[in-house]
Amino acid sequence: MTMHKRILIAAALSLAIAPIAVAQKELPPTPGKPKETKLPKKHEFTLANGMQVTLVPFGTIPKTTMSLAIRAGNVNESANEVWLADLMGDLMREGTPTRTSQQIAETLSGMGGGLGINVGSDQMSIGTEVLSEFAPAALEVIADVAMHPAFPAAELPRLKSARLRNLAIQKSNAGALAREQFAQAMYGDHPYGRVYPTEPMLQGYTLEQVKGFYTANIGAARAHLYMAGVFDAVAMEKQIRQLFGAWTKGPAVVTKVPTTAPKRAVLISDRPNAVQSSLVIGLPITATPSSPDYTAMVVTDQLLGGAFSSRITSNIREQKGYTYSPFSTIGTHYHEASWNEIADVTTAVTGASIKEVFGEIERLRTEAPSAEELRAIQNSMIGTFALQTATRGGILGQLSFVSLQGLTDDYLTNYVSRVLAVKPTDVQRMAQKYLDPSKMIISVVGDKKTVEAQLAPWTIVP
Repeated sequence: MTMHKRILIAAALSLAIAPIAVAQKELPPTPGKPKETKLPKKHEFTLANGMQVTLVPFGTIPKTTMSLAIRAGNVNESANEVWLADLMGDLMREGTPTRTSQQIAETLSGMGGGLGINVGSDQMSIGTEVLSEFAPAALEVIADVAMHPAFPAAELPRLKSARLRNLAIQKSNAGALAREQFAQAMYGDHPYGRVYPTEPMLQGYTLEQVKGFYTANIGAARAHLYMAGVFDAVAMEKQIRQLFGAWTKGPAVVTKVPTTAPKRAVLISDRPNAVQSSLVIGLPITATPSSPDYTAMVVTDQLLGGAFSSRITSNIREQKGYTYSPFSTIGTHYHEASWNEIADVTTAVTGASIKEVFGEIERLRTEAPSAEELRAIQNSMIGTFALQTATRGGILGQLSFVSLQGLTDDYLTNYVSRVLAVKPTDVQRMAQKYLDPSKMIISVVGDKKTVEAQLAPWTIVP
């Protein structure tokens, strides 16, 4: 049989079979009703010195995740102390009077983990994840690092040099500069508005300043220990009381909620001959995590620009090709929030991109989305939340967020029903209430000679 005949026979067979295949094709099953989140049973207690503890037995994999959250961070820095909290965190990695940094690294590595110290705007964390059999020993290391940092003077120059390199990298990034410019416009002299130190400021930090910041901000009264995984809760509580019971109470939590108001500002930082413009567009909103509007506002953000299938992303990425990876988000601090759209767009369409973003906002303010579009976003959010609460670290992150914002467990256990309760008219109402384009800050880093005229319609502020 020739090759030509074989091809004809194969084609004929495929045509004969095709109708059968189509007839047998079935539609996917209709999704069931989403279930509410059930948090693992947890054990909570507070030590006499004010330190809070949350123990969450979770899963069957023999691993334990622990995180000591301390309400201290960049918000506690003064105007001449930007990144001092970060430098303190760097030095805390360098050991204690009884353990060198190398010994800590080798010890935790042998347990299947490593030391993590992260400094944020409102709080810092010290933690690790180890095999469950080593959880008691790992907790000893975490307690030692938190309570007895050695702050070795010999390591300070090296750590400052590393921070200076990091600063130089950040300052060379257009997106980072756009975010800094946006923060300064929104928060002014509040710590949230002081994103980067100057090189002389960072270079001038002394060991005494680092120690002073630790003494002024770190202590049991600001600490909350979270543990999740497989462990003996009774034995763990006993050990926690022994390890942390003598920790100095230290200072009480200090809250610094900024006073903000939506306002129009158009800011340009020149980046001569740049082929892209980095944009941050947004404004402060009062729909904070403790607000009844928060969940509806998060749904609105996801539909507008937060999800990959969102309207703004579909418009300026898929349809127009102005940018590759735009996104919007609701940024939160302690009892404070803002809505932001972030994108790197081709220089020639900087103004057109802003026009499309504002156009999508106005469209949502004018007309409610369809029930089908909204339900797709809700399903995506519920699925993401299920993944976030399916791991030890995810659960601890959610519990820490709830604690920081002064919420209750209902925020987590009723999350699904709150998301599904949002109606199309609620989304429109959120856009009308909080997203007024005429009161948004527009922060641009790009080629000024090319983009300045494009931004003229929005009133340039020098």
